[in-house]
Amino acid sequence: KSGLDPGGAWHAWGMACLKAGNLTAAREKFNRCLKPPMDLNQLNHGSRLVQDVIQYLESTVKPVLITDDDYFATLRELEATLRTRSLSLEMMWEGKIQHNSYYQECLFYLHSYSTNLAIISFYMRHDCMREALLHLLNKESPSEVFIEGIFIPSYKSGKLHMLENLLETIDPGLESWGVYLIAACKYLQRKNYYHILYELQQFMKDHVRAAMTCIRFFTHGAKSYTELGGKQMWLLKIKDHLKVYLQEVSRSSGRKKMAFTFRKKMSATDVSRHINTVDLQMEVTKFLHQCESSGTSQMTDSSLPTLFGNNNMKMDVACKVILEGKNIEEGFGIAFRVLQDFQLEATEVYSKVAKQLVKQQKYSEIQQLLKCVNESGVAAKNDGDNIILNCLNEFKNIPAEDLDNLIQDMDSDENKIQAYVMCNKLRSAYLVSVRQEKARAVQLVQHVRQLAESSGDHVVKAICAQWL
Repeated sequence: KSGLDPGGAWHAWGMACLKAGNLTAAREKFNRCLKPPMDLNQLNHGSRLVQDVIQYLESTVKPVLITDDDYFATLRELEATLRTRSLSLEMMWEGKIQHNSYYQECLFYLHSYSTNLAIISFYMRHDCMREALLHLLNKESPSEVFIEGIFIPSYKSGKLHMLENLLETIDPGLESWGVYLIAACKYLQRKNYYHILYELQQFMKDHVRAAMTCIRFFTHGAKSYTELGGKQMWLLKIKDHLKVYLQEVSRSSGRKKMAFTFRKKMSATDVSRHINTVDLQMEVTKFLHQCESSGTSQMTDSSLPTLFGNNNMKMDVACKVILEGKNIEEGFGIAFRVLQDFQLEATEVYSKVAKQLVKQQKYSEIQQLLKCVNESGVAAKNDGDNIILNCLNEFKNIPAEDLDNLIQDMDSDENKIQAYVMCNKLRSAYLVSVRQEKARAVQLVQHVRQLAESSGDHVVKAICAQWL
């Protein structure tokens, strides 16, 4: 008469029937106020009303099924009710919980009025992981339901191995679980749970991704190559994963093509290249670890470069290796292989090293660097000259004698003139200019005269004018 929503009354009446143990009557009352959700895959546990019903059923003792309206149980029935323990404890170890009438009643309400997540969570709460997984597969629920309902509860309760065993039992190839396993990996990565991620990737036999996780274990948080020296076992594990992957690929190519839909694929060429990178990184690690231990290490960069970074980082590794040995020659061989293997811009690296040597005032080592570059066999004609020209920006700090020695080491007279001009040594530039072939000498001396005029060097200007 008052136009109020009768839902609350029906719910209260249904709860009263439940508490009285009349399950049939309760179903009929709840049918008038409970509705199934629009989307069974939404990430919640259904309406508050359904949750109240489930909560009560799970917490109560096993009732006596009453089929008529006789609410007066016999003494024997009452005794049986009191003897029975709560649902969460009843005969779990025998796996007979499914026969509990309240368990069946929970499932009735969950299937009729609740979400897939609620059903799966119910199974998980009562140690029925297999049923939870089969329900997930049967309903083709999205990966979020797997993460929330099965995966998170499993690893939090230390049952990850049990979950893995069940996944394998249901589908030995794991193909049905591919989408869910990849989603679990992404979730673990977002959360930075790399140890669980690595364990899961090994279970998935996803060797390429497992190798990538090992790279992270090797590089993450290391502040020095001494630290990286203690983490070399991860480099060995990367190689192991990549080698196993290569074996699997070669085995499957002979037979009918294997379906590796969710495992990361990589060409055999790329895998071999990565194995080579790992070998080189091991060599770099041993060398720099040794340098740091013996105290020859000079550079104190905040970031620690490895060969697993981009090309700029690889170039930093090459520079670090050349600079941190007892002398330039000691690390040059390893650095040269890094430059060759990754096809890096060698002149840029050598110029960077030369500038660093100028800062460290090791001028004789620049000459040693040039000797190594020329003897490498792949240096272009002007590489050595360009290295010197690039580091002459710092010429104000280079003592005159060392500066002259560096410029004298240059091959091309044209480059020597350019170097003398850069350092404002116009008289020296003039002396080299006049040695050139006549027509070119005239151009060069005219250029030196103009520079002398603009810089106010009247002596050099007069010499140039007289020669011309």
